[in-house]
Amino acid sequence: MSDIAIDVKNLSKLYQLGEIQYYRTLRESISNFFKRSFKKNKNNGNYIWALKDVSFEIKKGEVVGIIGSNGAGKTTLLKILSRITPPTTGYAWVKGRVGILLAVGTGFHPELTGRENIYLSGAILGMKKKEIQKKFDEIVAFAEVEKFIDTPVKHYSSGMYVRLAFAVAAHLEPDILLVDEVLAVGDINFQKKSLGKMDAGAKSGRTVLFVSHNMAAVNHLCQKTLWLDKGKIRMFGPTETIIGAYLLEGVEIIGERQWKNLAESPGNDKVRLKAVRILNNEGKLSASLDMRFPFFIEIEYQLLCPVSDLQVGFSILTSEGKVIFSTGDRADLEWQGKARAPGIYKSVCEIPAHILNAGKYIISVGGDIRFEQVFVFDDRCLCFYIEQTEHLPYSLGRPAGVICPPHKWHIYKIS
Repeated sequence: MSDIAIDVKNLSKLYQLGEIQYYRTLRESISNFFKRSFKKNKNNGNYIWALKDVSFEIKKGEVVGIIGSNGAGKTTLLKILSRITPPTTGYAWVKGRVGILLAVGTGFHPELTGRENIYLSGAILGMKKKEIQKKFDEIVAFAEVEKFIDTPVKHYSSGMYVRLAFAVAAHLEPDILLVDEVLAVGDINFQKKSLGKMDAGAKSGRTVLFVSHNMAAVNHLCQKTLWLDKGKIRMFGPTETIIGAYLLEGVEIIGERQWKNLAESPGNDKVRLKAVRILNNEGKLSASLDMRFPFFIEIEYQLLCPVSDLQVGFSILTSEGKVIFSTGDRADLEWQGKARAPGIYKSVCEIPAHILNAGKYIISVGGDIRFEQVFVFDDRCLCFYIEQTEHLPYSLGRPAGVICPPHKWHIYKIS
C-alpha cells in the first residue's frame, strides 16, 4: 500500500436531525449512546445517512474530482478525511500531511492580521517557523494582499479572505490537499491561477481532492472523478466518462426551467435565478432546434440588492462534459461595469445559425461579480438537441466535431 495516499473502506456517517453534538460528562455520553441506539430502531425518520458504505482508494499524486448534487455527502466526506468529524462506521486511512480548504478562511482568526494568520495556519498544518518564513513572500504575492497583510482579516473582503486562505493551504506543501468549492469566491483570474497551482502541485506528486460544481474545472484538473449520490458512490473512474454520465442524469430535454419559490432557487444573498429558457428563431420555447436558424438563450434572475459589475452567463457543453464555449452578459456594452438596482432582469444571448453541429448539448448557468465572486447557479440546467435538417454537400452524414460553421471550398486545376 506504499503508493496509496487515501484508503476508504465501508465509510458511513449518520446524523441526527436537530441534535446538538456535545456532552458534558461521561455519564451523559454513555446515556446518549444508548438513547441513540434505541432511537435508531424506533424512529429512523430523525436520522439521515450523509454517507453510506463508501469505499475507494486514491494513489499518491492523483487529482480526483468529487461531484454530485447538493446533499450528496461531498463535504461530509472531506470533513472525515480531514479528521474534523469522525465516521459512524468504517474507516478512512490518510497517509501524509493534509492541507484543508473547506470554507472561506478555514482556520483563520478574524482578529489576527493576515501575517499572523499565515503563521497560525502553517502551525496548524504542522509546519515549522522556518518553513513558513521561506514561503511567506510567495504566499502574500499569490494572494495579492500585500497592502493589507498587517490588517486584521475581519476587515478583508470575501475575495481577499479566500485568496489568502487558498494561498496558505497551497503553498505550505501538504502531501494531500482537500478543496471544497472555495474557488467559487474570487475572480476568474484568481480561479485560473489557483487551478494552475493545484495542477502544478499534482505534477510534483501532491494528491488533490477537489469538490466542485464547475464541471469545466473538474474536467481540466482531474484525471479521475468520484460521483456521490445520496451518500453513496454512483460511479468512480475517468473524469470524462463520469462527468458525461452525471450531466445527462435526470436532465430533461425541455426548453425551460423555472423556480417560482425565490428562497429555493439557485443563487446567493445578492442574485437568485428565476428561469432559463431556450427560444427558437421564432421566439418560441423549444428544446429541438434547426441548425439552419439562430436561437436564443434567456436567463431571468432577481437582484436582492444593488450589485456592481455583475455578469450572468452560461456555458454550452457536449453530452460528454466538454465545454464548447462560455459567454456572459458583460458583452452588452450598454450595461458593462454599471451597477444594477434591485429588481427582476432578463439577459438574452443570440446564438448564430450553423454554429453547433447536430447532437445533444447541456447548458450550465452561472456568473460572477468582478474581483469578488464566481458562482454556478446550475451545472446542468437544460438539455437540448440541434437537428441536422438539411443535406450538407461536403458530408455523407453528420460531419465530425461539435461545430459546423458555414464555409466554402474552391477547386483549381493548375496544370
